[in-house]
Amino acid sequence: MSPKLKKFADPLPIMETLKPKGKNKKGPYYEVTMEAFKQKLHRDLKPTRLWGFERSYPGPTIEVMQGEPIQVKWMNNLPDKHFLPVDRSIHGVAGAPEVRTVTHLHGSETQSESDGYPEAWFTKGYEQTGPFFKRKVYEYPNRQRGATLWYHDHAMGITRLNNYAGLAGMYIIRDRHEKSLNLPKAEYEMPLVIQDRTFNEDGSLFYPRQPDDPSANLPDPSIQPFFNGDTLLVNGKVWPYLEVEPRKYRFRLLNASNTRSYELYLDSGQPFYQIGTDGGLLRKPVKVEKLALEPAERADLIIDFSKYDGDTILLKNDLGPDADPNDETDDVMQFKVRLPLSKKDTSHIPSELSEIRSLKGNEVKAIRNLKLVGSTDEFGRPVLLLNNKRWDAPVTEKPYLGSTEIWSLMNITGFAHPIHIHLIQFQILDRRPFDLDTYNTNGKIEFTGPAVPPKANEKGWKDTVAAPSGQITRLIVRFAPFAGYYVWHCHILEHEDYDMMRPYTVEDPKRNDKQE
Repeated sequence: MSPKLKKFADPLPIMETLKPKGKNKKGPYYEVTMEAFKQKLHRDLKPTRLWGFERSYPGPTIEVMQGEPIQVKWMNNLPDKHFLPVDRSIHGVAGAPEVRTVTHLHGSETQSESDGYPEAWFTKGYEQTGPFFKRKVYEYPNRQRGATLWYHDHAMGITRLNNYAGLAGMYIIRDRHEKSLNLPKAEYEMPLVIQDRTFNEDGSLFYPRQPDDPSANLPDPSIQPFFNGDTLLVNGKVWPYLEVEPRKYRFRLLNASNTRSYELYLDSGQPFYQIGTDGGLLRKPVKVEKLALEPAERADLIIDFSKYDGDTILLKNDLGPDADPNDETDDVMQFKVRLPLSKKDTSHIPSELSEIRSLKGNEVKAIRNLKLVGSTDEFGRPVLLLNNKRWDAPVTEKPYLGSTEIWSLMNITGFAHPIHIHLIQFQILDRRPFDLDTYNTNGKIEFTGPAVPPKANEKGWKDTVAAPSGQITRLIVRFAPFAGYYVWHCHILEHEDYDMMRPYTVEDPKRNDKQE
């Protein structure tokens, strides 16, 4: 359990915006180094050892304009030994270097060799590389609509540890249409990266070596099926506060936690106005009283403080605390509406935000029924699987470039999974509940209600979806704009690492050298 830390003692930090090293014929060129360092995460906590991009936790924000391609050289300058417990018994990584990294730009429509494929890892100075390593400099086209993306480590078998160590940051694509809407901007727009951690008394990060009830024959260290930290951080500060003016602000929220889901609300009773989701702006703003946010999901919000001058408002989490009375994860951060209004607030919340073409009119080339299942390994540990297949089984999902498919995710486990598909943004069709006990008894699907359309704030472009237990979640997906190797997985990182991740390939029918 973390030491007792005073809430709302530190101001909310804002990550710096990264500047390019230069420019060439392909556009701006960036270099980003992963390094070990120490950073103060709370006033009363000793500096914490972390791994981060550009010696920052979270990493610096990368901002680009739609249609402006960039190149990023991701460089690993980390120690040879990990400071968190590495389990070598999972995902076939026993012979791999202990410290390896590869960066995935989550939500990006990117060619496969720049996507951060889990087996494209590399070590310090690129001395060793994984079997899918192709290039040192990644290229991001940024042709897609304006959106809140994020970059994070994706190395095979240690994604949960590298992210927990600090390897994550924001990436924002802006476009001309969004700029024309007169939304809150400049100092009135900011990212909020929400994470959970547990600390030791000396300020170091705690991450368990073993599950809570290890059997005698488990490997040491051994992965566990989930981990919720007992302390919440925003932008790398424990329970921070933000002083605001009595006006509208725009916040780009990211749940960058390993396992923890959030249900956020304001204790003032006022609503959020959600204007965007994973893949950019919604059609219309949605008034939201409570905002559900699974790991890796983003939400673009406007909060109007104009009627709360002088008040103190808490951003709360309705999914915390658990039964543990020492769990204080019901608080996220504090807003102090105490700054004077510097100038008249001329920003507004438009009634119409963007056009989103429905994929329902597309010809559907395939319908895939994919199960989210649980199993156990030879040590009796839980193993979560996609369609009952491990990572190294032959590729079974091979959509054609430009084709549209429906993926039906049938969750027969006892809890929700946030499912992420690389390369694309999809649309949610519906969710339909079925009797889980009946299915687990005789394998028959007995629906217990009608198909329910997505919530209003899910009716946009998504790359990560909550697939609840005992429900079939249907997605419609167009696989473009690139062919190649990609992955889909649960974004609970402890699940992704063992073994809830599968490769898929986008096949180009015009090429003879199809992906194998």
